[in-house]
Formats: sequence, C-alpha cells, structure tokens
Amino acid sequence: MLPGFKPRYNIAPSQEQWTILLDEQKEPAVRQLRWGLVPSWSDDPSVGQRLINARSDSVADKPSYKESFFNRRCLILADGYYEWTGKGKSRVPMFFHLSGNRDFALAGLWDRWQKDDTVLDTCVVITTDASPRAATVHHRMPVILDPDHAADWLSSTTPERRLHSLMEPYRKDDLEFYEVSSLVNSPLNDGPDCILPAPPKPLPVELSLFDS
Repeated sequence: MLPGFKPRYNIAPSQEQWTILLDEQKEPAVRQLRWGLVPSWSDDPSVGQRLINARSDSVADKPSYKESFFNRRCLILADGYYEWTGKGKSRVPMFFHLSGNRDFALAGLWDRWQKDDTVLDTCVVITTDASPRAATVHHRMPVILDPDHAADWLSSTTPERRLHSLMEPYRKDDLEFYEVSSLVNSPLNDGPDCILPAPPKPLPVELSLFDS
C-alpha cells in the first residue's frame, strides 16, 4: 500500500495522480503529481488546465512536451478510466478496466514549475488511436503500458524509436467497459457509486388504442 493512499473513483484535471518516476538518482520513486502539465518555462501555471492529454504522435515535437518526453517520463497508476460516447446532452460515460480489475499504468510525462517559493510537479496523460474494441466508444484512448514495458518507458537510456513503439493502442481482449451513471460528470462525486454499472433503462411505454 502506498503511504497516504486513499481510493479515488473520479480524478479530475487539476487533482493529484499517483505516479512512478525516476528521481534525481535515476531510481524509481512514487510521487503524487497534479494532472495538467505546466512546462518549466511557462509564464503562467494556468496553462496546465489545457495540457491534460498529449497526443502520442506529437509529444516528441511539441514545445510543451518535447523536453519531458525525452527526460521526464512517468507511469500514471490506475485501475480504470472513463470515456464518454455520444454528443451534447446525450453523452454517456463508460468505465474502462482490465478483466479482474487489475491495476495498470498509463504512459505519462511530468515537469516541475517553480517561481519564488511556489513549486508545482505536474503530469499529462499520453493518448493514442483507440483499439478496435475501444473505438466503439471513442476514437482516442490513453496509452496503457504492458507491465513488461514499464521499465523501458521510465529508463533514461531507452532509444526514441523504442519509446514510440510503446505508445500503441492496447489491443488485448482483457480490456472491458460498461456504462456508468452521470455521477462521474461532476468532480464533486468521488465514491464507489461512480463505478457501479448504470441501472437498466426503462423500456418505452407503448399505448394501445384499447386502453381508453
């Protein structure tokens, strides 16, 4: 158990994520990082409100992510994530998880922003094209790392070509999902009810001419 760990069921941007990164001695260390990357060179830390997801095909080139991609990668720890299908008011939240509700790691980047006495350690989730299974809900998905590849993602000596090969859609058939309630639409809701399957929708009532 992680020191100070409390179960979370609905982590929103600007809140803290449990992560594993390499410390100053290049050793794996557990850290809580705020979700929403603030690059070290940024003038305004509010930029982190927009930098919550980074596309895998541009992290090596975009100024906001480039330095972190090559020098500050991290594992974002989770046992599920939400995605929404549909549009507007008809959007429906879905909960993705691995069979058996196993823990997994998302590929992430982190950075440290400092001004005077204020220090912010922040992170961003890397996304990629959705696998065929996940694409039935949304065209993008977070990069779920195979446990055997986690060390390569963290290592400072992993070649760039290898890093790009790790940012692939998760294609194994143990990725499952189901509809949950609209509770997850508000970050104020953060309890076990958030991941409960949504109740069945009532069947439409058909009126008969003979009812009157």
